[in-house]
Amino acid sequence: MKLYIGNLAFNTKEQEVREMLEQYGELESFDWITDRYTGKARGFCFAEMNNSDADTLIKAMNGKDFGGRVIKINEARAKSSRKKRRSW
Repeated sequence: MKLYIGNLAFNTKEQEVREMLEQYGELESFDWITDRYTGKARGFCFAEMNNSDADTLIKAMNGKDFGGRVIKINEARAKSSRKKRRSW
């Protein structure tokens, strides 16, 4: 299952998030999202885990405090189902 992990504090380090996720199971993939111009963290990432580990993680950590912010963890939506933004 591919997961969206959001509302991360901007000073959160990639390794901190990886360690938190790995407490619930093995990561199959992990994508740390950064701004393409500044290289700074954007406050969210994506991870992939097996379904049972992902469900356990969501139940345990969604809506919990992590790094001083209430994080959001849920199943990631496919790109095609996201609302498209206008480009000017």
